[in-house]
Amino acid sequence: MKGYTKPLIAIITILILDQVFKTWVKTNMYLGQEFNVLGNWFIIHFTENNGMAFGMEFGGEWGKLALSVFRIIAVGGIGYGLIHLIKNKYNRGLILNVAFIFAGALGNIIDSVAYGLIYGYEKLFHGRVVDMLYFPLIEGHYPAWFPLWAGEEFIFFRPVFNLADASISIGVLFILLYQKRYFKEEVKPEASLNSEIVEE
Repeated sequence: MKGYTKPLIAIITILILDQVFKTWVKTNMYLGQEFNVLGNWFIIHFTENNGMAFGMEFGGEWGKLALSVFRIIAVGGIGYGLIHLIKNKYNRGLILNVAFIFAGALGNIIDSVAYGLIYGYEKLFHGRVVDMLYFPLIEGHYPAWFPLWAGEEFIFFRPVFNLADASISIGVLFILLYQKRYFKEEVKPEASLNSEIVEE
């Protein structure tokens, strides 16, 4: 179990928080309801989506089924990769961030696979993902000279998301930011081998 404890704690914690928050929103708010947490900058806004992260859609019944199946396969792959990283003693930061991605993906799978059946509005694999976190930090309009969207309303950050989406985004962001640190161990053996060849 050495090396598995922290990733496992992270996964369980994220899953519990994500599902508790989604369940509370689903059972205590009606679709479209919202309330302000921090002025107009942080809003809890209850919405659901049939598709991917941050409310993006992947249309049609078969598209929804295909997306749910793809998510399950992808999470299986991430889980396998996570075990490989732990067994081979990769950088702990990398392992933890992959655990974040795994937990987030698994959290949204629970929604899309089971929520339709649990809440009685759809069959298995056709559930909708619950989103609620909305941060419209900057609002305004695009200037008249701006191509395509001249004069249209601008909101940053427009997508409504959930804790699972945030977990995935944090994991991916930190892997991108610290990739040199995370993967430097893998570069050393090759560099060492090249130096030995040169010396010979």
